[in-house]
Amino acid sequence: MAKRIASTIALWLVVFAVLWFFRTAGAVAAIVAVSLLTLREFYKLMAAAGYAPFQRLGLLFGGLITLAPWAQSRMSLSAHQLVAVATLVFSFRMLHERTPEKRVEALASTLLGLVYVSLLLQYLVRIVTPVAGDAIGPDGRLVLCLWVVAVAKFCDVGALLTGLAFGRHPLAPAISPKKTWEGAAGGIVVAMGVGALTAWLGRGVLPASMGPLRAALLAAPLAAVAVVSDLVESAFKRRADLKDSGDGVPGIGGIFDLSDSVILAAPVGYFLLGLP
Repeated sequence: MAKRIASTIALWLVVFAVLWFFRTAGAVAAIVAVSLLTLREFYKLMAAAGYAPFQRLGLLFGGLITLAPWAQSRMSLSAHQLVAVATLVFSFRMLHERTPEKRVEALASTLLGLVYVSLLLQYLVRIVTPVAGDAIGPDGRLVLCLWVVAVAKFCDVGALLTGLAFGRHPLAPAISPKKTWEGAAGGIVVAMGVGALTAWLGRGVLPASMGPLRAALLAAPLAAVAVVSDLVESAFKRRADLKDSGDGVPGIGGIFDLSDSVILAAPVGYFLLGLP
């Protein structure tokens, strides 16, 4: 637990430093880096499960897909076009580079990584990227992105602590035996408080409509989705018969173990905020 707390504090300090000194460009770079590292670990899980994904070229496409919302205004690069091109490329490759018993699994696992990790995390890039005629300034978009990530991750923290203290009823015992309904409820309550606090601290750059009360109410469904997102990663790890996706973050595991709750929360947060 001490390592987990230390890692959490260190990671949040890094996040704040990147946003403070490098603003939008730093946020985009950090999101793409996390997306690539998450996709790398996702492909390792798929390989451990025996699915033989196309890892190297998959990572190239994945980075471009996550970066696409920022690059689109500069290079007419669309994430959905990249997914289509990737589908064509890997469909051809699986016919010639995989044995008959691995072809479908190789194509499916490669494309699932691009959609589940790269395409969904690109919604964070959508949130931080200013658009023409935007009513929200660049700093406001940074705070909104931080709000989405904070709500999702502090739901994790709240669920862990509440579950340890009051957990009695398993949430999904076949997927993650230690998670409880009490923990999930506590995580959502904590996330609502963090969402309200983030909105209050960012009140100088956020729209007037994004006050603490609205931020707390929006945080509730976002946190519920984060709980599901965490369970999805647990299902991937269980299929691969691995406890953690990696060992790069002391006390937490891999980068996928760090980003798991944010993946589904990113598109939901984008749509809840009603951003262009």
